[in-house]
Amino acid sequence: MTLKEQFTEEMKQSMKSGDKLRLSTVRLLLSEIKNAEIRKKGDLTDEETLGIVAKEVRKRKEAIEGFEKGGRQDLVDKETSELEILQGYLPEQISEDELRRIVKETVTEVGASSPSDLGKVMGSLMPRVKGKADGKLVNQIVREMLQG
Repeated sequence: MTLKEQFTEEMKQSMKSGDKLRLSTVRLLLSEIKNAEIRKKGDLTDEETLGIVAKEVRKRKEAIEGFEKGGRQDLVDKETSELEILQGYLPEQISEDELRRIVKETVTEVGASSPSDLGKVMGSLMPRVKGKADGKLVNQIVREMLQG
């Protein structure tokens, strides 16, 4: 069963159980998947679908920050609830310590020694941690290691 099929089943279950928040979140996710399929002119792989879920997670995190600055607690609560649902679909995130170890290995593998090697490190690293770690955090750790 593909992830898209799982999301469709999840949507049906949410309709039956009356879970409106989960229903609207999954519907939005399926809509984003459909849009991506239209752009690609074909079905998405599970990895591409996970990329869309990760993108939606990032959107929620950014929205939460904005709503907190604007003092809109009601919207912060809604986005936080959606974020929790979406994060449930992502693979388990690796710890920061594990991420630092992987970054260190990658820096050694590609022979990076200065901040100008950031692109080389990120290019080799991201396929290994895609969907398992936040890209901003990965970038931050790589920058720290290349500067220090």
